[in-house]
Amino acid sequence: MNAMKSITLYHLMIDDRKMIGIKFSPDRLIQNLIKGLPNPKWSEKYNMAYIPNTKANLGIVFNTFKGVVRINYNRFFTNRPVNTKNEIVDVSWFRKRKPIPNYRYCPEEYLLKLELKRYSFSTVKTYVSFFEMFINYYKEKELHTIDESDIRAFLQCLIRKKVSNSYLNQAINSIKFYYEVVLGMPNRFYEIERPVKESKLPKVISKEEIIAIIENTNNLKHRCIVKLLYGSGLRRSELLNLKINDIDSKRMLVRVEGSKGNKDRYTLLSKSTLDDLRLYYKEWKPQEYLFEGRKASKYTAESVLNIVKKAAEKAGIRNTVTPHILRHSFATHLLESGTDLRQIQVLLGHGSSKTTEIYTHVATNTFKNIKNPLD
Repeated sequence: MNAMKSITLYHLMIDDRKMIGIKFSPDRLIQNLIKGLPNPKWSEKYNMAYIPNTKANLGIVFNTFKGVVRINYNRFFTNRPVNTKNEIVDVSWFRKRKPIPNYRYCPEEYLLKLELKRYSFSTVKTYVSFFEMFINYYKEKELHTIDESDIRAFLQCLIRKKVSNSYLNQAINSIKFYYEVVLGMPNRFYEIERPVKESKLPKVISKEEIIAIIENTNNLKHRCIVKLLYGSGLRRSELLNLKINDIDSKRMLVRVEGSKGNKDRYTLLSKSTLDDLRLYYKEWKPQEYLFEGRKASKYTAESVLNIVKKAAEKAGIRNTVTPHILRHSFATHLLESGTDLRQIQVLLGHGSSKTTEIYTHVATNTFKNIKNPLD
């Protein structure tokens, strides 16, 4: 078997029908084998081939590829939904999951409320997974009979596993959502204690290191990606969702649509980034999204992370650099240059000024006027 060749199987829902998704890197052998499968089609949305999801077809896939390429099927058999664009999730996927013996699924009213709230895919997945963990801890109990002492016992079990405070808070949120939002009982478990919120300072790198990273990107496309992450203070998901028309060259702004909290905003566009983007557009000719992968599909989050990490390594930066560190650095450098905190809040899309104030703890001008006692 050629270890370099592999396919990955996924569950897909296309036109309300279950499909077997087949993802692979471009390869003539794999493409020819896929053509021999029953009624194969290509999904531009998910950037993979697919066939109807039947027991017979699943057997055909295994018989076709077994011994020829490696078959990665963990994603398929763990029943995880595919949503590569992080859009508002269609919760019908959760409703159509196959029953698992002795496993309790999320109640329909819970899914309905998540759907009506129009939460993002990641939020829905988090709430459902944590709440199902909770209700399966008490398989023999009806939900309406669970009280504060039961919830505390469940949380203590998590604490004994040494989970993070963030993990514990997510579990509490998923439980409170059911009783307080789904069942309409405000403050039903008001007395449930929350862990002390962890206060971690953002990691920041210097302007010199930013320039070194930009200079060590592999090509013009990668250079534009790094420049936008830093020079516009974008989250990685925001960069991936950028469309060509979101670049406002006349006003020197970048329009960010549907970011965290489903909010739109404008942020800065640097002249040097615009110059590079114009060259990039002529060379790469993106069709819809500003940055696209194969067959005009949206660029992946993993690709952006690898671009930043590899450029930082080539620049000789010892610490790991991520796209979010570039965003933190953007905010900190603006603060150090005298930009008003409220303006930075608007550029970052923070709902509260308290979130933006964290950068005062790492900005160098916070400490410049303080005389060191050793001096």
